Amino acid sequence: MAVSMLARGVSTRRMVFQMATALALAPRITVPHQMYSSDCDGNSDEVIKAKAAASARLRFGDREPTIFSKIVDKSLPADIIHEDDLCLAFRDVNPQAPKHFLVIPKVGIPGISQVDDSDNELLGHMMNVARKTAVKEGLDNGYRVVINDGPDGAQSVYHLHIHVMGGRQMGWPPG
Repeated sequence: MAVSMLARGVSTRRMVFQMATALALAPRITVPHQMYSSDCDGNSDEVIKAKAAASARLRFGDREPTIFSKIVDKSLPADIIHEDDLCLAFRDVNPQAPKHFLVIPKVGIPGISQVDDSDNELLGHMMNVARKTAVKEGLDNGYRVVINDGPDGAQSVYHLHIHVMGGRQMGWPPG
């Protein structure tokens, strides 16, 4: 792992930080639940969020916060129309259709090309949230679902997001 990180140009300091974080998340010997209180069981919301952030940092490296990560942590306001433990949906500030909202994961995955098989449940959940939210938004006559990825895909925010657009006839081809 260390050799491949150095080959990719990862600094020694960052590599040490990532390895230390990996060791901190390594499996541990567990103590029976009765021996400690529920306040200390490591499953509080903050502990779960911290573990998810550390896991994302290991997978995707330290990245500058995006506009979407700021919406997730509530440091930037948004017109949120759905929120659960895994993702949230909010209205696009630059709508390209009468109804245009985004569905984003709470974990900072840069784009669809960075997901792997361990993300199957999250991706399915996000698509289902897109469908349910489209129903709530009254998109009974259909809608378009778009994921932009990378420069050629015109991705402008490097935090995975699903665009859901409807309320008018869409043209074809889309690009």
